[in-house]
Amino acid sequence: MRSHAGAAQFCFNHMLALVKAVMDQRAAERSYGVSETELTPLNWSLPGLRKTWNGRKQAVAPWWRENSKEAYNTGLDALARALGNWSESKNGTRAGKPAGFPRFKTRRSRKAVRFTTGTIRVEPGRHHVTLPRLGRIKTHESTRKLARRIEAGTARILSATLSRDAAGRRWHVSFQVLVQRAVPVPGPAGTPEHSVVGVDVGVKADSLLVVATPDGTETGRVPAPKPLTRAHAGLRALQRRAARQQGPYDPATRTRRQPSKRWLRTRARLARVHARAAAVRQDVLHKATTALAQQHRVIVVETLSASGMRSKGGACKRGLNRALADAALAEIRRMLGYKTTWYGSTLVEAPRYYPSSKTCSACGRRKPNLTLADRTYACEHCGIMIDRDLNAAINLARLGDTRHTGGTGTGIGSRPAASHRAGEGRGATQKTRPAPAGKAGGPEASTRHDTTDVGQTGTATQEGEAA
Repeated sequence: MRSHAGAAQFCFNHMLALVKAVMDQRAAERSYGVSETELTPLNWSLPGLRKTWNGRKQAVAPWWRENSKEAYNTGLDALARALGNWSESKNGTRAGKPAGFPRFKTRRSRKAVRFTTGTIRVEPGRHHVTLPRLGRIKTHESTRKLARRIEAGTARILSATLSRDAAGRRWHVSFQVLVQRAVPVPGPAGTPEHSVVGVDVGVKADSLLVVATPDGTETGRVPAPKPLTRAHAGLRALQRRAARQQGPYDPATRTRRQPSKRWLRTRARLARVHARAAAVRQDVLHKATTALAQQHRVIVVETLSASGMRSKGGACKRGLNRALADAALAEIRRMLGYKTTWYGSTLVEAPRYYPSSKTCSACGRRKPNLTLADRTYACEHCGIMIDRDLNAAINLARLGDTRHTGGTGTGIGSRPAASHRAGEGRGATQKTRPAPAGKAGGPEASTRHDTTDVGQTGTATQEGEAA
């Protein structure tokens, strides 16, 4: 397994070095006045990279027959995608954050290889899988759920991805599967009014997820597990121990050296602590998002820029940045995206600058000077005092309430919500204007607010199963 993953990385790094050399050669030729048609040809598409690799592999990798061809195709496919993303981002045709030029993979890079052809099979014994060149592999977990679907003819394996976890102790095989299944209709939890809910996310210990209905009823509150915070004391002790031992780098001579066995054991313990923290986080998020998708028909969530929220502040807000990373807020929306497709519910994503926290759920007025320290929302106009997260969840639920309008609502308040095409609902401001200097989102956002109209977006992902 390590050989296949290493072959994928070797192929990626070798072809990346070749692409960079050709790009430098073309730049030099342009400086000498060579026309574009006479420059050294450059083709970084997957077929072009594969053809070049097949012509060079015997000289640069004479051991290439020891691994499956899918190992090298994995590295070539990753390089082609990375170069394509960089080119599209440079030309302005790719949405999202700017994609940089690909970098060489190191020993710390993720070890993975993807198989798309050859013998990919789940054995009838429910505890073995077969992969190309690797043969029959025993699995720790049972594969009965996937095997039953394959035997019944309702599932077909498309590909298998073999990867190693962050701790470096376990290998996981994930199957991309085409499944034929009946999409169930989720039943409301309790009363029909609970079929539409809003979900507000946070980093406080008692409010990772706050679920509320349009009428103001709180239907659930999931506490934040904070696994990294709980493991922080143990991590500090292990990191201090590793600093006293002989590591792979000598700071005195600034050279690499052979690490001691005790340092390797301490590093393995550090990896296990981080792996457990990640497992606890994933377990809580999976259980919470599955319950939401199964019990409610419409789920409204915020569209948060989790990376942008941590990009500013530096040492002044490193505690908040650590809490945001420990909560994994972006994972909640990603999990709901495919689980709502599985269970037949609908996911509505509120616009990124929708003022769910700063809007009063009783009268619809705005409170622009709300800070993260204000955990209770006190309206200066109607006098209501309500939990900040519950207030935001109620506003989000009313954004997706369709009982009165026949479409996704964007109105705010106790009166029927208005559709995003009809107008302003009960008169509340539907646009987010820039706040005064010094209060434009603060630690809640890293980009300036704009005047985007409130609308509706939905997501759906490809269905699959993993074993």
